[in-house]
Amino acid sequence: MKKDRAYHSDPEILGGTLVFKGTRVPVQSLFDHLKAGDSIEFFLDGFPSVKRSQVLAVLTEMGTEPCFQAANSGA
Repeated sequence: MKKDRAYHSDPEILGGTLVFKGTRVPVQSLFDHLKAGDSIEFFLDGFPSVKRSQVLAVLTEMGTEPCFQAANSGA
């Protein structure tokens, strides 16, 4: 059985770039924000179509939970 993911790729949406499901927001934009030191809250404020649960699912699925913890610690 295929797991329902928080993201998907469709050639008709941004040329197949991975986006958060139900949006046109590239998943890479989340990682760009985190890398720049932005919090998840800041990212969500800028992309209101993305749900917190989607962000958490992407971070968990991609094995980046330490990035999530660092982004929320204010470090």
